[in-house]
Amino acid sequence: MEAEIKENLKYTKDHEWVEVVGDIVTIGITDYAQSSIGDLVYVELPEVGGSFDQGADLVIVESCKAASDVYAPISGEVVEVNNAVVESPGTVNTAPYADGWLVKVKAADVSQIDTLMNAAEYKEHAAE
Repeated sequence: MEAEIKENLKYTKDHEWVEVVGDIVTIGITDYAQSSIGDLVYVELPEVGGSFDQGADLVIVESCKAASDVYAPISGEVVEVNNAVVESPGTVNTAPYADGWLVKVKAADVSQIDTLMNAAEYKEHAAE
């Protein structure tokens, strides 16, 4: 099965996806990442109001196989978390780009988005 990669999103080398609306950035893990990790059994989200630098540990996801860190693709302040994935971690597996989003961050520097990959670049990266 080939992983789904959405054209309208930006991506990181660590398999996070980013959707930008103004200065609010929604972050999740890619279809490739969720299938590599396996069925999630636990998600630990940051506190709303917490600030993170680009590259910092933002979220922890655990499957029966392993625990993985989800890194902040950009610097900013957490403005919303998806508590539904704490209650039902499998949502990240079944709908990584929809109901399985993890956090929304108010970007400290929107220009950091330019350092992320577009869909074509990410597709190439994921194939390596």
